[in-house]
Amino acid sequence: MAKPWQTIDKIDKEDNVLELRKRGDRDFLLLVNGRVLMNSSANRSEVTLGEHACRLVAGRNLPRVLIGGLGMGFTLRAALDALPGSAQVVVAELNPVIVTWCCGPLAGLTQSAVKDPRVTVDTDDVAAVIIGASLKGAERFDAIIIDLYVGPGADTEPHYDPFYGSLALSTTADALSAGGVFAVWGENSDTAFEKRLVAAGFTFERLRPGRGGLRHVVYVARKR
Repeated sequence: MAKPWQTIDKIDKEDNVLELRKRGDRDFLLLVNGRVLMNSSANRSEVTLGEHACRLVAGRNLPRVLIGGLGMGFTLRAALDALPGSAQVVVAELNPVIVTWCCGPLAGLTQSAVKDPRVTVDTDDVAAVIIGASLKGAERFDAIIIDLYVGPGADTEPHYDPFYGSLALSTTADALSAGGVFAVWGENSDTAFEKRLVAAGFTFERLRPGRGGLRHVVYVARKR
């Protein structure tokens, strides 16, 4: 018989309730308002996201990467494993408690990826960080990885969505260095998002990690 899930921490933050549950030694659930954000036993799409994006820029001199959303740290761990020791990785995470959990009860899942010396955690909205990097004279990123619990889909506002709308995609292109990589996690593929990517100056590859069960989508796009 499976052991029951136990809540080990719960935080009320404005309109969001963040909850961390544990079962046994290595099974964790991360929930937002009762909705499962991540399950520690189902991380193949997050690993693919970080690995594929960073492999494409690992050969650059001092590669600079932005990851939007920390989650349980699987995307960050995969990114670090694909990058050289000279890389700089900025993680934009709005909720400090997520960072605390990744440094505490979740640390063993990723060999304490957050504490890697290449990593800087920015408690900010990743959309704001991207806008800042797009401005004239700002330092660009070689790769921008969006790993949020809501990906592009039918409900995405096509023009003004802060991550997947046409304006945001144009800004993201400006925030990337020449030939830079933009990688996005999603629950399912979305044709409208793909068209907006192309219109914003990207080529893209659509990946479906795994062979059975729930298979999420990973978009890996390159700035033309």
